[in-house]
Amino acid sequence: MQVKSIDEILEHMSLRDRIGQMMCVSFRSWTDEEKSTENTVENAEKEVKEINITELNDELRGFLKEYHPGAAIFFSENFNDPEQTLRLTADMQTAMTESGGVPLIISTDQEGGFISRVSYGTSGPGSMAIAATGNPENAKRMGAIYGEELSLLGINTDYAPVMDINNNYLNPVIGIRSFSDDPEMVSAYGLAFMEGLRESGTIVTLKHFPGHGSTDTDSHTGFPKIESSYEELKQFELIPFQKAIDAGADMIMTSHIQYPNIEKETYTSASTGEQVYLPATMSRTILTDILRDDMGYEGVVVTDALGMAAVADNFSKDDAITLAVNAGADMLILPVVMNKKIFYEDKEMIDAALKLAEEGKISMERIGESVRRILTLKEKHGLLSVDDYEVTDEQISAAVSGVGSAKNRDAAWRIAGEALTLLKNENSAFPISLKPGGKTLILFSNSAASRVGAGELAKKLLAEENLIPEGAEINVLVSTKDNEEECVRAALEADRLVLVHRMNTAADIDAAIGSGFSAAVFDSIISERHAAGGQAVLISCHLPYDAVRFPDADAILLTYGASLMREVPPETGRGSACMPNLPAGLLACFGKGEPKGQLPVKLPVEIEK
Repeated sequence: MQVKSIDEILEHMSLRDRIGQMMCVSFRSWTDEEKSTENTVENAEKEVKEINITELNDELRGFLKEYHPGAAIFFSENFNDPEQTLRLTADMQTAMTESGGVPLIISTDQEGGFISRVSYGTSGPGSMAIAATGNPENAKRMGAIYGEELSLLGINTDYAPVMDINNNYLNPVIGIRSFSDDPEMVSAYGLAFMEGLRESGTIVTLKHFPGHGSTDTDSHTGFPKIESSYEELKQFELIPFQKAIDAGADMIMTSHIQYPNIEKETYTSASTGEQVYLPATMSRTILTDILRDDMGYEGVVVTDALGMAAVADNFSKDDAITLAVNAGADMLILPVVMNKKIFYEDKEMIDAALKLAEEGKISMERIGESVRRILTLKEKHGLLSVDDYEVTDEQISAAVSGVGSAKNRDAAWRIAGEALTLLKNENSAFPISLKPGGKTLILFSNSAASRVGAGELAKKLLAEENLIPEGAEINVLVSTKDNEEECVRAALEADRLVLVHRMNTAADIDAAIGSGFSAAVFDSIISERHAAGGQAVLISCHLPYDAVRFPDADAILLTYGASLMREVPPETGRGSACMPNLPAGLLACFGKGEPKGQLPVKLPVEIEK
């Protein structure tokens, strides 16, 4: 094919196509309307069902051909198996190119840890766990694995690494997605992860500029505010971003956070009528004056999703578009399509953006800058030179064998094992020695109930290696609001005890509210075990800060993450249901594996019970 230059492409691009290039779409699920054939009053109304989008229907394909968006983002709903995903990405690219459009930037959030969208791919240990290994090469290795697997599926962009510094232990949205609370450590591991992604030719996206680590509100559900000054950001939050920019970062994702000491312009909230500050996503001071002019960034700026509550609850759609683009955003992530209603709303948003541009409310100069940056990025990664997206048997074979391969899974398990951190070990409580005929209890907190399959998986793996003595029992139980007496009794009857606690939010450690009731049960169990001359080993399986909540545990092991695992998966170690952190931690409790990790964050002095 004859590859056109960027100038040639721009010369023949309509304003509508230029606006399209600045839009990132997400087709997550669809409404399938069905009507019963029975002629009854009860069945007169349609039953609407949402189905995952794993292939294009006529409306979605028509959307791509008509609007020519610049990018698309995939979520877990889009991933069934390697062949299906490969055909979906190829079908989307074909719809674009056959209708005269430019190939898509196709992305997903494959950070590792619990933010791993490819359900059948390698599920690595996550950022904070990687930093706990003390070896940035592990970050590079995991970045390379994710990049290789995404490339095999036709996905050219990863919305990673997370460059936020998690310096608020009650942060509800970043937490173990961050490498550390230290800017130098975040920089070192973030750059190594970025280097690994680049080895596969994957487009790298830093997030969430200028930093989401110190917030106490999740912008998916609220509107965070950070009081830091620009000088304070330069001395802390901006350090990892600056180093990654200097290393040639491709894309940067903005955060929907208010910085009243930096961006002082306000807006009347659409939902409350109160004055709110323009978030970073809509701040020219932050996106242009700071990011472009002061920090020297020349790549693509992409917003976090505009459907998140921080934006959707406070800004009209027209104003969100106008403010973001004029502030310096190059690409807007439209609200995630979960049904037909949102699908049509997204079409209306693109139509509105075109009208705003025609009316002069969006700067034509800004549009030109953004589209040139987007096309330059696509040219750099070879997206303008592909003319055939037909899926071959060789591609399918490579994807099936390469995505979630045994080699990659083994690397993830090795790194998860290196991350395990033994924070405390009194009276040789760790590791547990199983005795013939002995009883061991693994008790999960209610907040960790959806991870209980990791306990059964650990039993399975121990049995496979003949590490459970004859007659020994390992029982697995979950603490609920109704079984406190059963849990205490089982814990006292057991010869050995492992308590698995998961802190995701502050509610999980506060016995007075929410799911924190399990923390109080654990307190009682530890106390009564000690009174009876027994011991208790505690695993902190998510945020490590809850380790401070249980100072009387005899041993405390940190795993820095645990994925959903309600039962033992059919294929051990494969897919996002098998994030290795917690299974590796449980195995280590029984002597298989030696924790050598180092705490990558500072723990609070104490946490009130």
